[in-house]
Amino acid sequence: MIRMDGTEQKFGLHDSAAHHITRSARLVERRVETVLRRFGLTRVEWCVLVAVVDELKKNPSEIADFIGIDRTATSRALRQLETAGLIEREMGRDDRRTTEVRLTEQGLTKYRAALPMCRDTAQHFHNKLTLDELATLLDLLARLTRDEHP
Repeated sequence: MIRMDGTEQKFGLHDSAAHHITRSARLVERRVETVLRRFGLTRVEWCVLVAVVDELKKNPSEIADFIGIDRTATSRALRQLETAGLIEREMGRDDRRTTEVRLTEQGLTKYRAALPMCRDTAQHFHNKLTLDELATLLDLLARLTRDEHP
């Protein structure tokens, strides 16, 4: 960046919100992935399970949009979950051109087993902030990501 006086200003990596957001996200991801590894899940696979169980998302496009990842990553996660016997994919009931995703009993069991540890992990980071700070942070992050596509 060039200053008004014509001299060059250093970038200031640690002054960048993007740097801190990325660093925070990686820290959280590592902790979540460590927990999920015990259950044989990746973070993306966990997000798919959450989308299907908690948000009742049924088709791959809805799941991808909810998680905020592209269709290719969603397809890969669905394939891995299907291979593991945690989900089933079938033709849509109303529209046979669509695919519907549903959890198997094994998938629901794994979701329920991982849920308390995932909640504890989220709470670990939430506890570092007051309720007002957390609400502000979530609002600010939502504003930064609004209208962005994976």
